[in-house]
Amino acid sequence: MLGDYRITARRANDIAGEIEALVTAGTLAPGAALPPLRDLAVELGVNPNTVAAAYRLLRERGVIETAGRRGSRVLPRPALTPRDYTPLEIPEGVRDLADGNPDARLLPDPAPALAAAGRGGAPSAGRYGGPELDPSLLDAARHSFAADGVPVDAIGVASGALDAQERIFQAWLRSGDAVAVEDPGWGSLFDLLPALGLKLQPMPVDDEGPTVEGLRAVLDTGVRAVVVTARAQNPTGAALGPDRAAQLRALLAQHPDVLLVEDDHGHGIVEQTYRTLCVEGGGGAPTVRRWAVVRSVAKSLGPDLRVAVFAGDRETVDRVRGRQRLGAGWVSHLLQRTAAALWHAYDPAPTVASYRARRDALLEGLARHGVAAHGRSGLYVWIPVADETSAVAGLLQRGWAVSPGARYRLHSAPGLRLTVSTLDPEDCPRLAEDVAAVLQRRSGTVRGV
Repeated sequence: MLGDYRITARRANDIAGEIEALVTAGTLAPGAALPPLRDLAVELGVNPNTVAAAYRLLRERGVIETAGRRGSRVLPRPALTPRDYTPLEIPEGVRDLADGNPDARLLPDPAPALAAAGRGGAPSAGRYGGPELDPSLLDAARHSFAADGVPVDAIGVASGALDAQERIFQAWLRSGDAVAVEDPGWGSLFDLLPALGLKLQPMPVDDEGPTVEGLRAVLDTGVRAVVVTARAQNPTGAALGPDRAAQLRALLAQHPDVLLVEDDHGHGIVEQTYRTLCVEGGGGAPTVRRWAVVRSVAKSLGPDLRVAVFAGDRETVDRVRGRQRLGAGWVSHLLQRTAAALWHAYDPAPTVASYRARRDALLEGLARHGVAAHGRSGLYVWIPVADETSAVAGLLQRGWAVSPGARYRLHSAPGLRLTVSTLDPEDCPRLAEDVAAVLQRRSGTVRGV
C-alpha cells in the first residue's frame, strides 16, 4: 500500500510525520489506502496502539480519513495540498475568469478611511486590555443584521469569513464530527473542515440553495453542523427564496442541537433579500440553539481589509470571543475603523447593478446558444458540462481561463465556474459563443444540463 517505501519510525509522532511527508511529496496520492494498523504495527515491531495514535494524529491534521472496516485512506483533498495553492496557469493574453475576486474598479478607495482610522479611536483601542470591538463597526453590524431579521444580542469580529467560521466550528465541534456542506460549494471550506478533523457531508444545491430532501438526508445521518449560503452561493449563484427558506427552517427546527452557520459573503453586492434560517420569519424564535451568521466585507469593500462580523447566540459568540482573546486577541482596530467608515459611506446600488448586468448578459448569451447555466446572484456563473478537462482546455485555446468545477464539488456533476467580475457586458456575446462552440465540438450537440 505504501509502494516501495517502508516506514522506519517507531513513535506515533514520527510515524505520522513520515506518512505526512509521503502525502506532501505525492508518493501517497489522494485516496490511497494505508496499511491496516495491526499489519503496520507488526512490520514496525510496535504496539498497535502506537500506530492507532499515529493514524489519529493524521486524521486530526486533515490528512487521512478512517472508515471502519474499509480502513484508512488519504483524503481526496488532504489539508496538505489545498486547492488554492495550485492556481491555474494563465497565459499572456488570456482573460482570467477563474479568479474569484471582486472588480477592483467597484471597490471604494480605502486610503482616506485608513488615514482617518489612524487618527481616531479611543486611547485604549488597539492596546492590550483594551476593547475588542470598534463601536462604529459594531453599530454598522447591528443595523445591517437587524435590517435582515438577524438577532443582534451578541456580535463578534474576525479576520475574514473563513476565520470566523473556523472559530465557530472549533467552539462546538470535535474531530470526527460531520458537517453538512453545499455541493457544489466553497472550495476553501472543503479544505478547512478536514484540516480540523471534521467530515464533509454533501447537500445537493439547486437555484434556490440546499434542497429540502438534501438537508433532510444529511440531518438524518446525524451531522453536528450545517453550513448554508443564503445568497450569492459560490459557485452556483443560488439564492434562497421565501418558500425554500421556510421549508429549511422547519426541518432545522426538528434538530435543535445542530450548529447552523450562515455565510453571507455576498452582502453589499446582490439585490436578493437576505433570508436567514437561524430564526423564524419576522424575527421570531431561534430555529436551533446554536447558530451564527457571518457577514464579510471582502466582496463589497475589499478582500485585503480581512474583516468579517458575525452575530450568533450568546454562548457561541462568547466561546469564540473568549478563545480569540487567548490567541490573536483582537482584530486590528485600524482595520475595524477603516471597514466601519467605508461601510457607513457605501452605496451598494451601483455595484449590485453592475454585477447583475454582467451575469444577465452572460446567461442570456448562453441561453441563446442552448447552453444551460446557473447564476441567480453574486459573482459567478456555473455551467454544467460532461467533461471539465476538455472544456477548460478548449476555452483556454480561445482566450478564456475558467475554473474547473472539481475545485467546488464533492459528489455533484461536473461543471465550470466563470467569474463575471472581470467581464464587461460587451464581452459576453463572444464568451457565450465560445462556450457553446467548445461544448458542441466535443459532443456534436450543445452540452448543458
